[in-house]
Amino acid sequence: MKYTTIAYLLTVTIISFLGYCVENIWLAVTQQYINNRNMYLPFLLGYGLAVVGIYLTFGTPKKWLKRKPTNKYTAYLGYFILMIILVSIGEILLGKTVEYFCEITYWNYEKLPFHLTKYTSLPTSIGFAGIIEFFMEYLMEPILNKVQQLPKTTLQILAVGFFILLMGDFLISFRSMYLNKKPNYLWKYDIAQNHFIYYPRVK
Repeated sequence: MKYTTIAYLLTVTIISFLGYCVENIWLAVTQQYINNRNMYLPFLLGYGLAVVGIYLTFGTPKKWLKRKPTNKYTAYLGYFILMIILVSIGEILLGKTVEYFCEITYWNYEKLPFHLTKYTSLPTSIGFAGIIEFFMEYLMEPILNKVQQLPKTTLQILAVGFFILLMGDFLISFRSMYLNKKPNYLWKYDIAQNHFIYYPRVK
């Protein structure tokens, strides 16, 4: 099925929300807390743009297999390795960019084995690559199909409205980090202590 630009736009919003959830699930499991992930809204725009960009550029593993006729397992392994490389490059570029403009360490993987700079590591890149490959194989096109089936006017309103909100949230949040030279912490929920922490709003 051929998807419209507006369908891709709303899919960016859906994946941005899923990315926000994935990061907080990881925090909940590994560090026993969740937080606002430096944003005001529960969306991480980078995830949506990256995943849709990967789909438009490389397609799904199944499409990868059709375009590059070869052994099934070799094709899936090749797609997986490509995702590892893209994740690693993307993390380094984002981390370094935020560090340059906001003078903060956005995250730090130096305690993990096989890290390349503090912004990427082999274990995290493998983990993200596995999630991306699974998502592309089983969820990406079903989501696009459902989105495309929405009434045209409804789809346009949702897609444009949410994208404007996400872009505004992204710009406001990073402006805060740029001006204050620190992460944009708004709230944190300590799961072990069942305790909410609210941070005072700054610039």
